[in-house]
Amino acid sequence: MVLEIQNLSVSLAGTEIVSDINLTVSAGEVLMLLGPNGAGKSTLMKALAGELPYRGRIRLAGRELGGWCPGELARHRAIMPQSVEVNFPLTVEEVVALGRPAATRRCADSVAEILMEALEIKHLRHRLVPGLSGGEQQRLQLARVLGQIWDTRQDRLLLLDECTSALDPAHQQMVLELVGAMAREHGVAVLAIVHDLNLAAQFADRMVVMKSGRCFHEGGSSEVLTPSLLKAVYGYRTRVIQLPEGYPLVIPLASGSAQTAPLNPVCRQAS
Repeated sequence: MVLEIQNLSVSLAGTEIVSDINLTVSAGEVLMLLGPNGAGKSTLMKALAGELPYRGRIRLAGRELGGWCPGELARHRAIMPQSVEVNFPLTVEEVVALGRPAATRRCADSVAEILMEALEIKHLRHRLVPGLSGGEQQRLQLARVLGQIWDTRQDRLLLLDECTSALDPAHQQMVLELVGAMAREHGVAVLAIVHDLNLAAQFADRMVVMKSGRCFHEGGSSEVLTPSLLKAVYGYRTRVIQLPEGYPLVIPLASGSAQTAPLNPVCRQAS
C-alpha cells in the first residue's frame, strides 16, 4: 500500500473541517475525490501535502509521513495544487527543470523533453511563464510535478488538486490519459480531486465522495454515480446512463423548482 490514512481530522480556527477520514491508495491505482465545494477535499489534500496540521495517521509506503526527510519525501510524493503562480521571468523549460534532480539541470534532460512533448508544451519551451494561458500553465506545472518523481522506481504518490480545471476538453482527456498511464504502466499511486463527474467516471479506478468533511461513500463509478447519491450529496437531479465503453454518463436534469427572478432587472425611467 502506497498511501494509508487512518482517522484523519483537520481543524482550522477551532472548527473541524475534515473528520475521521480512512482511505488507502495502492500502487497503480487512480483514486478520485469527489464532492461539492466546501466538502473538505482540498483541506484533506493540504494535510497530505504537509501544509496543515492533522490528527490521525498518514503513512507513505508504510512509514509515518513525519518520518521522511524532505529530500527523500520529494522523490516519492509529488503535489500539484489548484493553482501555482509564477511571477518570476522563468521560461517553460526552466520551470520543468525545477522538478528534476539537480544533476540533470546542467545538461540536456531527456525526461524533461519527454514530458514537454507529452503535455504539448515543447513549442513553448522558451516562452516566459507569466505570459502563458491558464491551460498552458496547468500543463506546465503537471510536467514539473511528474518530473519530480519520474526517476523513483517504487512507492510513488501523485496528489492532484483539480489538475484539469483550466483545460479544454481535448487537453483534459490527454492529461488524464497520461496520469492513468503513469499509474498503470509505472505503478504510481494517484489521488486526484476532480469536479467533472464524467471525467471521473471515465478515468477513476475508485471514487470517494466527500460531504461536510467526511467520506460519504466509496466505490466504483457505477456504485457512486447514481441519481440518489448525487441528489443526496450535490442536491441536484440527474439521469445516469451506462455507456458501452464500460462507465456511466451523468446527465444533469432541470431542478423542477419554481421560476427564479429574471437575471436582468427592468430599468425604470424616472417620471
